[in-house]
Amino acid sequence: MIKSRESRRILMSALTALGLLLGHGGARADAVADFYRGKTLRIINWASAGGEYDIHGRIVSRYLGKHLPGAPTVVHQTMTGGGGVIAANYLYNVAPRDGTALAIMPSSLPLFQAFEDRQVRFDAAKFAWIGTIAPTQENLIAWHTAGFNSYEDLLKREFVLGASGAGSTSVIVPTVMNALLGTRIRIVPGYPGGNEINLAMERGESQGRWNTWSAWKVTKPDWITQSKIIVMVQSALNKPRDLQGPPLLTDLAQTPDDKRIFELLATAAELGRPLVATPDIPPERLKALLDAYRAMLADPEFMREAETLKIEIAPLIGEQLHSLVIRALATPKPLTDRLRKLIE
Repeated sequence: MIKSRESRRILMSALTALGLLLGHGGARADAVADFYRGKTLRIINWASAGGEYDIHGRIVSRYLGKHLPGAPTVVHQTMTGGGGVIAANYLYNVAPRDGTALAIMPSSLPLFQAFEDRQVRFDAAKFAWIGTIAPTQENLIAWHTAGFNSYEDLLKREFVLGASGAGSTSVIVPTVMNALLGTRIRIVPGYPGGNEINLAMERGESQGRWNTWSAWKVTKPDWITQSKIIVMVQSALNKPRDLQGPPLLTDLAQTPDDKRIFELLATAAELGRPLVATPDIPPERLKALLDAYRAMLADPEFMREAETLKIEIAPLIGEQLHSLVIRALATPKPLTDRLRKLIE
């Protein structure tokens, strides 16, 4: 009898504790909903309209709020300049740290910090990395009439490459290729954007372009099916399923240190088009943002629109992104110093 009473007492204590735990969790969820209800959440995009960053930012803005407690209004805003550093500095130093300010950041964000860029006023490791719809694979392509058909051709004669700003990967990676691999790429920077570089290729002013494989599939799928572009080399940690032929820069590296440098550059591709939040968001709101991002990716309406836009869904979320950033920032200083000298 005593044993039976003791068992009932233990059981009642456990049920009471469970009820308190569930009630506390419910209170947290209600608090998040109360906070977001009637508010406006901003998603700042560092890139101008029309490109892959803009496409990703707008589709996330259309669906994220639907899955957040309190269903806040989500607006998409553009803040260009500095290759994304201006937007990153704003998010880190000015934007409210309450879960109402997020941004689509450049995938090269950790590189800016690793290079000790004097404009950097942020610590990429302290941002809340929410998610990316899919990693990207950056590649160097040749226009079909340029007479370049493989990576080996880049070692034999000069290749004219149209590019954007000096701090972009379209300039940085080919510059490093010339230094470490002996390619003969003549970089012509200063084009305002991808559309202008595409036009330059069609006119014969440029023989190729640095871009992502996913962007080609979204913006110029006919150029792929009609073999108007030829992929010669890729900067990524892994090859995409539908592009197994062209080599990875990491496989072409001639020394372990060179490989580590190409891995650091490839981190940018792996981060994709990441959604980032400010540091110091209250934990329950950060959890709500991560849960909402996961729910958005499973939303049938989102999936249908992504398919229409030819956006691949192979997400990296939360800690998966953060660990890539930490790894990039942990690159030994002698290597980042060497890389910085190569691109100066």
